[in-house]
Amino acid sequence: MDSRWFLTFSLCFLFVFTAFARLPQSLTHNELGGSALRLKGNSSPLIFDPTRVTQLSWQPRALLYKGFLSDKECDHLINLSKGRLERSMVADNKSGKRISSKVRTSSGTFVLKGQDEIIAAIEARIAAWTFLPIENGEPIQILHYENGEKYEPHFDFFVDEVNKELGGHRVATVLMYLSNVEKGGETVFPHSEFKESQEKDDSWSDCARMGYAVKPEKGDALLFFSLNVDGTTNPRSMHGSCPVIEGEKWSATKWIHVRSFDNPILPNKGCMDFNQNCPLWAENGECKNNPRYMLGSETSSGYCRKSCQAC
Repeated sequence: MDSRWFLTFSLCFLFVFTAFARLPQSLTHNELGGSALRLKGNSSPLIFDPTRVTQLSWQPRALLYKGFLSDKECDHLINLSKGRLERSMVADNKSGKRISSKVRTSSGTFVLKGQDEIIAAIEARIAAWTFLPIENGEPIQILHYENGEKYEPHFDFFVDEVNKELGGHRVATVLMYLSNVEKGGETVFPHSEFKESQEKDDSWSDCARMGYAVKPEKGDALLFFSLNVDGTTNPRSMHGSCPVIEGEKWSATKWIHVRSFDNPILPNKGCMDFNQNCPLWAENGECKNNPRYMLGSETSSGYCRKSCQAC
């Protein structure tokens, strides 16, 4: 099936499906009864409950899942990042290369896809919610924001041509909140259709008042789409992370592409890397630990052949 038709079908199915979602309630898994989808996992059932999903807006298309992660899962992701955090980078609009910028001041790290049972379960739950294959997603990025740190409004779809070669545009983003924040740290959509109508009291930051905003609450997950159903980029998907005013913020991001990110059709451009994190992964021993991804196989091209000195 043509990737554009598959994308359109998946998005339309998701929007119709979530239109019937009611406001979430604080229910345990045992109380969910027939409302929960129990996905087959390697060890225990993976619970996905669509009744916990609330549609926030159509422009951009955004949905909130209350209690998407358990406290154990949140703490596990944070612990995986300890000792590995580095200054967060952005993609240069022309070259696509990873550069530091004052617009993004957090620190972060990536975890390998399916590296343990907890990560694999989270990725399976994301795929069930978004109706997008696991192979279309990038590795989860864990982010830490200290006092005053932020990510100014930006798009998740690509402007440069280099990054689009690796699975195409980012069609959707799942932003998972791993901690509560005393004040600030909201996710804000400056061009949302509801930017003027959302009521806000004194608990919201000035940054959050610039658009429609979502407060970070431990375990919740925000899903939004950067592309319209016809595959065109959506300027209303611009979003940012407001500065942390009190406390600290932990979050985890899953970017999902139009096509396979694990097995892309890569152009023949000689010896090069196809992920901005290849040098770091190679330095950490991933050429040996994860050769299929880094170096490739008989059926798929490697992402990091240059950094692994394989060409």
